[in-house]
Amino acid sequence: MDIVKRLTGKTPTASDRLHLVMPRTFPNGYTVPLTLAIDSPMTEADHVRHVSVLAPRNPLIEVATFHFLPQRSEPRVSTRIRLAEPQHVLAVAEMNDGTLLMTESWVEVATNGCK
Repeated sequence: MDIVKRLTGKTPTASDRLHLVMPRTFPNGYTVPLTLAIDSPMTEADHVRHVSVLAPRNPLIEVATFHFLPQRSEPRVSTRIRLAEPQHVLAVAEMNDGTLLMTESWVEVATNGCK
């Protein structure tokens, strides 16, 4: 996506190693649930450095960033985010070799959570 290249200077690769689980529709944009997991052994040779969650139609595009340590953390998180309007939410993971992996999920919200 262009937005990821503008923010990071790198082109991400779509990957099925990232699992972004969000409801397809949610009644309001204030507390949209999000669960994120990355398939990684979390060894020194193969691990996730960090994952950013982006909502391109929000006033602040970068919604959250989660940092992980090899052999010390599981690459998964559950939280809630705000969404301004219906949009694709992106998860971008930077791996230890510097590559960017990306996945996205469409979420339809009925009310603006960023007023």
